Amino acid sequence: MQKKLEQAVKKGLQEIYGVTINSVEFQTTKKDFEGDYTIVVFAFLRFIKGNPVEIGNKLGEFLVNNVAEVTKFNVVKGFLNLVINDSYFLNSFQNIYKIENFGFVSPNPKDKAVMVEYSSPNTNKPLHLGHIRNNLLGYSVAEIIKASGKNVYKTQIINDRGIHICKSMLAWQRFGNGETPKNTNLKGDKLVGNYYVAFDKAYKEEMKALVAQGKSEEDAKKEAPILVEAQEMLRKWEAGDTEVVALWKKMNQWVFDGFDITYKELGVNFDKNYYESNTYLLGKDVVAKGLNDGIFYKKDDGSVWIDLTDEGLDEKIVLRADGTAVYMTQDIGTAIERFKDFDLEKLVYTVGNEQDYHFKVLFLILSKLGYSWAKNCYHLSYGMVDLPSGKMKSREGTVVDADDLMVEMTNTARDISQELGKLEGYSKPEKETLYKTIGLGALKYYILKVDPKKRILFNPEESVDFAGNTGPFIQYTYARIQSILRKASFDYHVTQSEAEVNLHEKERSLIKQLLLFPEIIQNAAINHSPALIANFTYDLVKEYNSFYQTVPILACENEQEKIIRTQLSFKVGEIIKSAFNLLGINVPDRM
Repeated sequence: MQKKLEQAVKKGLQEIYGVTINSVEFQTTKKDFEGDYTIVVFAFLRFIKGNPVEIGNKLGEFLVNNVAEVTKFNVVKGFLNLVINDSYFLNSFQNIYKIENFGFVSPNPKDKAVMVEYSSPNTNKPLHLGHIRNNLLGYSVAEIIKASGKNVYKTQIINDRGIHICKSMLAWQRFGNGETPKNTNLKGDKLVGNYYVAFDKAYKEEMKALVAQGKSEEDAKKEAPILVEAQEMLRKWEAGDTEVVALWKKMNQWVFDGFDITYKELGVNFDKNYYESNTYLLGKDVVAKGLNDGIFYKKDDGSVWIDLTDEGLDEKIVLRADGTAVYMTQDIGTAIERFKDFDLEKLVYTVGNEQDYHFKVLFLILSKLGYSWAKNCYHLSYGMVDLPSGKMKSREGTVVDADDLMVEMTNTARDISQELGKLEGYSKPEKETLYKTIGLGALKYYILKVDPKKRILFNPEESVDFAGNTGPFIQYTYARIQSILRKASFDYHVTQSEAEVNLHEKERSLIKQLLLFPEIIQNAAINHSPALIANFTYDLVKEYNSFYQTVPILACENEQEKIIRTQLSFKVGEIIKSAFNLLGINVPDRM
């Protein structure tokens, strides 16, 4: 309809004023005024001299006479509001009613793919609250891009090497007494994380002792025996020492197994894992070639750098003096390998905004190295998540553990549901399943409804609210719709002729909201923003609840109207489920 109106507006302005315009600006009609589409007349004043109200009235008359679906219009200042007939909306609804997965575009297997990287944890500690936002964002963005018609690969790079890994390994050797996930009944990532904390505790005690012996704090930090031993362990690992590598493999596997449990609970997955232990040497050959081509330069100490001051950045090291790689070297090599491994159109990195500068530099270096696809690399930068209790420090064991938070969300959902008297008549197992669905839905929605760039203060109790812009409110509406459909004792899937039904204004509003879904998916994919999907769903649910409270559905006396209203309920429920699937949120059939 918008395309049809745009063509008619262009024709009308040509006939009335003799001007040619390239585009027409549309807005959503404000609820205070009658109309389904609003045209911004002010935009035409660049081409037409005159009063915007007069121009709007002339254009409105032209559209009523030349576009069959336009029944009337009104002009408010420089805005032309158009009213579209019921037949258009009813026909549009009947068309989308028959479409499964309405709004989703099937990808062509022959097209290039988009790779979305997220999670990328360290194997020295469990996943925490920050990882939750990262995983939810990355997974949802991947699902949205897939729904927009792209082939998608989900990936993570697991940081499974380095001094921080050796710290956990050494602490386990010293203090572990043979503890394993099996004999302690602890998830492997939690067990290893405990030894990371134990290392830090022992390290601080040794530093304190050295300072008491007269060492400076700076020297104590470097000379603490446990740190020196951890550094030696890293050197042995890099040299392929059999015992160190065997311990590394054993403890990493404990962590991988723990991560898998958390990922399953959180509802995210990956198509391919990259491991830093396999990628940390990548990029060194690229740096050598870039050095030869004059893109990089060598300092007197032998370290290799790139000068980006002309681009408003600074000088960046890409290879240390001893020839070892830095993270930038590895990221250069990994990006190149990914575009080789997969026929990629785009690569999206889901990483917190503290790494904004790193990715600016990375993409610029890749471009200078001659990789045309560098312009298709995107940093999905997001803000941190805070809790009312304050900041988190993994070394001190004060991190908000992802598993613990998910359990807390289930418990919060249980407490609030019991307080409100929800879920009466359910068996205990049914209730527990629902508490988890509601709790995780609340967590995911609360995080994903916010623009990724914004910092979040996450309040568990506030998120589990059965009213307002929350996951449970939307889940409750979905369950209400399923209850209506279960009570329908007639076949509501029959096609209705437009001549038989006059649409109520609430039905029109609901259909208009439903018709937006394909555009919302495309915009969310372009903007890498699950928030657009979340807030569309909330708006849809608000429209449905207004419809539900205003007009009878199953009690409607007119048979055709009853069928249409039940069909509307069915389709709204279907779109809620589809939208929430894109956010990784489940919807219950009963609540």
